[in-house]
Amino acid sequence: MTRVAAALCALALTIAMAACDDNGPPSGATGNGFAAGSTMERLNKAQTIRVGTKFDQPGFGLMGADGVPEGFDVEIAKLVAEALGIPADKIDWVETPSNIREQAIRDDKADIVVATYTINEERKKLVSFAGPYYLAGQSMLVKADDNSITGPESLRNGTVRVCSANNSTAASNIEEFLTDKAEQLVLYSTYQKCVDALKAGQVDAVTTDNVILSGFVSVNDGAFKLAGPTFTREPYGIGLNKDDKIFRDFINDVLETAFQDGSYRDAWKKTAGKFDTTELKIPAVERY
Repeated sequence: MTRVAAALCALALTIAMAACDDNGPPSGATGNGFAAGSTMERLNKAQTIRVGTKFDQPGFGLMGADGVPEGFDVEIAKLVAEALGIPADKIDWVETPSNIREQAIRDDKADIVVATYTINEERKKLVSFAGPYYLAGQSMLVKADDNSITGPESLRNGTVRVCSANNSTAASNIEEFLTDKAEQLVLYSTYQKCVDALKAGQVDAVTTDNVILSGFVSVNDGAFKLAGPTFTREPYGIGLNKDDKIFRDFINDVLETAFQDGSYRDAWKKTAGKFDTTELKIPAVERY
């Protein structure tokens, strides 16, 4: 049992004891300690959870040679699964690129989505979010020998072509810097396709969150670099069914426990923290 699981078991026991009367078990609780009829009870009984994540992002969600994704998002999802009493090898990983994250939740293809998923008000109209568990910022990726692009302001000349992912906040954010959106903005389903286009000279830059781009820098042998500082704030959350407050509160409890007991930092150090040396700042969970 890891630190997160042990701490949550202790919390569940405390709640259960408080709910007990003199004649029997806690009111509304099942044998596994989860509220009857809750998403937690359902997933625990099924002994599996479907997790939407990305398969093409080094450091956060990248498909491994063994057919299992690896990265910081993957480790965060494992903490949630473990708190539900579900072993890591029972997780059903579902590839969830940016353009289908809400759809995966709303169409019941994933129980949670942990996929560099920025929390914003428009998305909260469609799904719920636990977290944030990480704070990123948008940046730009260019070829290592390109000194002409120094940030989003470089796009205002109307000739620089920039690539991003469909239905991403990065694509929306960059539009204000474009003189000719139709000519300058190229959209693909994944950021790996954007990086491939940059390699081929089909675009001049790729834009998304700094940690995602840093991952591509780390696995491309000096071919790329980041251009300029971050220019947005991107709080990553865990997406789930809209208005499932009980499950959302449970996941927030898991995150806060991980923040406190060191398992969150451990997850970072063995994944994205290997190449991102900036100080890891633990965010405050935003409950609603």
